[in-house]
Amino acid sequence: MAMTPVYRHDGAGHFEPLADRILEATLQQADEYGWDAVRLTEVAAQLDIPATTVLDHYRDLDAVANVWFLRGWRAMLADKPDDFDTWRARERIEYCMLAWFDALAAHRRVTVQMLRTKAHLPHLHTWGPMIFDLSRTIQWLREAARLEAPYGTRRARMEEVGLTALFLDTLRIWSRDDTPRQQDTRHFLAKRLKRGDRLMRWVWGRCLDRRQGAADHETSQIITDKP
Repeated sequence: MAMTPVYRHDGAGHFEPLADRILEATLQQADEYGWDAVRLTEVAAQLDIPATTVLDHYRDLDAVANVWFLRGWRAMLADKPDDFDTWRARERIEYCMLAWFDALAAHRRVTVQMLRTKAHLPHLHTWGPMIFDLSRTIQWLREAARLEAPYGTRRARMEEVGLTALFLDTLRIWSRDDTPRQQDTRHFLAKRLKRGDRLMRWVWGRCLDRRQGAADHETSQIITDKP
């Protein structure tokens, strides 16, 4: 019976957890054969571990995909440059969103296949979690970019809608981006953020004008309405 080492020394002074080894082996098979063709029993055989050990870490391929996407969240939340708080909001959003895409770029084609499998019509059990995961991605993006609007406020809700649309549009570009360092994705995202920044300044400027107008009207009424 094969031994089941939980950690493996990588020769560079680091130890690789078994769960990470399973993930990497699964991604390698997916790169070669496609995501839907991966069999976790074959991954176990490749790693010389019992299939039940794979089950201890991943109940199915969808669970492997979820751990892979977790890397995107971790990348967004990773340490930022020292002057990050002084950047404009759109620059912080761009930095964090690109961190997500860059973290998954090594297996971009497989990542897209994962998403298509989750969205496949017969896979109803993955639809709900996928929608919630998209919402969580946007929430983590807002926190990572240090957007100031408190959760649940009108501005926060508007940001969530806009960021969701932006993320999905950028994902569409990224899914077929073969340029060096994903330059098409970076160009698209920067252009959309600049346009969105101008739009949001106009929207909130109009909102402030209305509020100021209402306040001026209320003040006028207080002054002119005499007992």
